Amino acid sequence: MGNNLSDTVTSTDLAISSRGGGQICGTVRVLSDADPRALVVIHPATAVPERLYSGFSDYLAEQGFAVVTYDYRGTGRSGTPKGNRTVRMRDWMDQDVPDVADWAAAQFPGLPRLAVGHSVGAHALALGSGVAGLEGVVSIASHAGVTATVRGMAERAKVWLILSAAGPLASKVLGYMPGSKLGLGEDFPAEAMLEWSRWSKLPGYFFDDPTMRAAERAASVTVPLLSVGFSDDPWATPQQIEAITEHLVAADVERRTYSPADFGVPAIGHMGFFRRGLREGLWPEAVEWLDARLETDKR
Repeated sequence: MGNNLSDTVTSTDLAISSRGGGQICGTVRVLSDADPRALVVIHPATAVPERLYSGFSDYLAEQGFAVVTYDYRGTGRSGTPKGNRTVRMRDWMDQDVPDVADWAAAQFPGLPRLAVGHSVGAHALALGSGVAGLEGVVSIASHAGVTATVRGMAERAKVWLILSAAGPLASKVLGYMPGSKLGLGEDFPAEAMLEWSRWSKLPGYFFDDPTMRAAERAASVTVPLLSVGFSDDPWATPQQIEAITEHLVAADVERRTYSPADFGVPAIGHMGFFRRGLREGLWPEAVEWLDARLETDKR
């Protein structure tokens, strides 16, 4: 189903059959009157609905990119959290992310391909999921989510309560994580919550889970990556962002940390990059970096 978002951008709904069962639903955006010059897939954060990415996706489409956004299974439009209760966080990373990347590549054959990952979406890319054929990756606020490293005593206590107590208990009782009621975004599958809870207690996050082979996988990634963080993000601190990027030993990694004052806004935090207030300030910097990857590919 297609509909005009504006005079220049058209959207089309997508539905992909997942290799793990169920469907992944999302949206494709393109210019209404011109062929796209490159493809960007936006891989979302945990418990974050696709609609958060709509403004940035419209902006990318206006710059000539074909843009794909979606919800992980058990979130948003991609099935109920209870109906997908056994979907783990690693399943989002190792199944949903490459499923969408492969589908998008098939829909736009011949186009240069890029990706933007937000939080866990960038975790997947850092572990090599969905990176085949990419010219570059922009990683937004992606960090090793260890509760003990959260900045600020009050925020750290809140995160501990949700990830180590209320969230796991509610997930076991209800069969899903009621994120909307516990102040953690949208509802999502129980097993994703329980796996997140386990990783949040490990000093090295999923790098300390031997079943993930995370260090080995990250070391094999060669795609250029721009890692973006924000000075007022209590979760994705520079140290915890580095706890991910330090494992990308074969990739060209550029690190940038911005502050709200850089763009005259009161806050950015963990979610703010994708809010429309940064359209004229921060978004062009991301597009400039993506464009530079395309120019590199031509040389």
